[in-house]
Amino acid sequence: MTTLNGKVALITGAASGLGKAIAELYARHGASVAIADINQGAADAVAAQINAAGGKALGVAMDVTGEQSVDAGTEQVVAAFGALDILVSNAGVQIINPIDQFAFADWKKMLAIHLDGGFLTTRAALRHMYPGDRGGIVIYMGSVHSHEASKLKAPYVAAKHGLLGLARTLAKEGAPHNVRSHVICPGFVRTPLVEKQIPEQAKELGITEDEVIRNVMLKDTVDGVFTTVEDIAQTALYLATFPSAALTGQSIVVSHGWFMQ
Repeated sequence: MTTLNGKVALITGAASGLGKAIAELYARHGASVAIADINQGAADAVAAQINAAGGKALGVAMDVTGEQSVDAGTEQVVAAFGALDILVSNAGVQIINPIDQFAFADWKKMLAIHLDGGFLTTRAALRHMYPGDRGGIVIYMGSVHSHEASKLKAPYVAAKHGLLGLARTLAKEGAPHNVRSHVICPGFVRTPLVEKQIPEQAKELGITEDEVIRNVMLKDTVDGVFTTVEDIAQTALYLATFPSAALTGQSIVVSHGWFMQ
């Protein structure tokens, strides 16, 4: 049976959506989980739910774009649980606009959350994974947009492509210290982040919301079905429990056939 007994996982953006599902699944499989989110109250609420269900969880306030916030939050996790074995760098947002109308401030915000956040959380985690070659697993939440492009999402696509480079570099640098890394690349998952995009894309593209779902989001899947949070959580569990470095530096696409490697 797959188990994470004795492992400590830090998951960013874990107060909702994919991060919350991963945290809950990890906890059910024995991990102590840190629910890191910019919303302290929401993080605490998710941690309380996990604890009430018999798991072990801690809410942590963390702004992944802030060096001090990331470092302090990571230290809080290690102080509470004694170690850090798994980082899931999941925090993300979406802003929709064509390139010629994209505000530079919004571009910088998107890259800061997705790409700077990946770097800062990784660096903080490695300070606890490298000593004594203790090792660990770093999982980045990428996207099919780590491999392909879509209209209206320039900074998102750029950042998600960047996570591939970060993960692959970490796979090489981390190997002597028993650290492995991966990027999970979901297709469209019907989280609040995606729900928000449906009317935005309909307005920008001049089509109906049903047409956005059918002809934009699910057009290239094999079955016209959304990926689920459970699909992604199960993939994150598989990567966190894989027994060797035979699997490292990989991009795992979970998308009902949208983009096949």
